[in-house]
Amino acid sequence: MSISAKDVKTLRDRTGAGMMDCKNALIETKGNLENAIDLMRASGAAKAAKRAGKVASEGTIGSYLHFDNRVASMVELNCETDFVANTEDFKALARDIALHVASQAPQGVSDSDIAPEVLDRERRIYEEQVKEEGKPDHIAEKIVKGKLRKYFEENTLLAQPFVKNPDQTIAELVTEVSAKTGEKIEIARFVRMKVGETE
Repeated sequence: MSISAKDVKTLRDRTGAGMMDCKNALIETKGNLENAIDLMRASGAAKAAKRAGKVASEGTIGSYLHFDNRVASMVELNCETDFVANTEDFKALARDIALHVASQAPQGVSDSDIAPEVLDRERRIYEEQVKEEGKPDHIAEKIVKGKLRKYFEENTLLAQPFVKNPDQTIAELVTEVSAKTGEKIEIARFVRMKVGETE
């Protein structure tokens, strides 16, 4: 079975796993994205068990203030040791993610951070759009799922293309620095402020 690069990228965006792991999971599940995610979660649980005692309790706050003083952001980036927290790679990652947050205004770190009522509203809008187009039910459902997946890619920090390198997502950027430092790195939370905007 042939697995497309687009499918591999989609799986990688949703899981943060490496390209080969994603491709192998898709091959094993005959291209079924949801089954590949389940498979990767199961195998990831075994890998995570090795690091279960490790807690990402050290870290730093990355910040960005736009030159016009109208947009600012802060990101809490966590790692396992203060040694890594004090490396230039880790600090640069925190600054880059803060810059990205200020520029791209994500709604949450990952899919689970998007409020259910927001997802319900988006789903209803997409269902209405598809209904107006007169698509058959079995096609309409796939279109709605695809639109929701695109919504996550556009609105969750980890899935967004990195503003300084659009060929790489934020999840891939974090994974790259994590591999370089040899430690688990997590984006704990972020805040973005813009003059004249309220939540």
